[in-house]
Amino acid sequence: MRLPVLFVLAVAFAALVPGVAAAEDCVDQTPCPLGDRSYHVKVPDDWDGVTPMPVMLHFHGWARQGTLIVKHGRISGATRKRGVLLLAPNGLNKSWDFWHPGSQDTDFAAAIIEDAATRYPIDRSRIFVSGYSWGSNMAWRYACENGTDIRALLAVSGTLDQDEDCETAPLEVRHVHGLTDNVLDFPFGPDGDTTYAVSLWRNMLGCGEVTGTSSYSTTERDHFDRTVWDDCTAGSVTLDVHPRGHFIPRGWFAKQLDELLGLGS
Repeated sequence: MRLPVLFVLAVAFAALVPGVAAAEDCVDQTPCPLGDRSYHVKVPDDWDGVTPMPVMLHFHGWARQGTLIVKHGRISGATRKRGVLLLAPNGLNKSWDFWHPGSQDTDFAAAIIEDAATRYPIDRSRIFVSGYSWGSNMAWRYACENGTDIRALLAVSGTLDQDEDCETAPLEVRHVHGLTDNVLDFPFGPDGDTTYAVSLWRNMLGCGEVTGTSSYSTTERDHFDRTVWDDCTAGSVTLDVHPRGHFIPRGWFAKQLDELLGLGS
């Protein structure tokens, strides 16, 4: 992974100024400064102050900021109950630069992880990157450029072009999308093929035929059809689809983290 300029500056600044990396300096609604930008942190419930934590870096949707993410019941409500440190970057102008390779936000997000590691002990083998809507597009972009550092991509209702030329891919991809999404349309393939929505990652990870299908529900209204490719040469891909529109399904992040962390459902 390339070393972002912001990371180098953050480490140098922390070394020069005593106490700059104190964890209590920025939590919840108080942002952590990083260069001329910032991010928010939500520490999990019952953390003992010592044990390295898994990390979920979450990119907010358009016109939002990290202040929403660290109090969002479907996001921080999932991480804080499962021992996961939540990092919520603030996008410039409340948006993200995901349209083309070489995103400035990729370097910014990578620097956030390094800066957070000066404040908290983190488990680098369990770094999850997630996002919703335009934030999901950005999460795909981050995985496309810094995927080798990601245990899993957890993406909700936003993709890149399936023909995107990515440099890297995460170890595991989990994507959920509504079939009637009219904000960021579900990327159907030829003849209505729903599996096309993750064809970029299936190609990157060397996946073959579908290895499993199932259905599950997280609430009385949230129902999903799941397709899995887990015989890939370099990882696995899971696609969850539902018949509804553009939103974060209740319980979806909680279920993914339970499965990834081996906590059960």
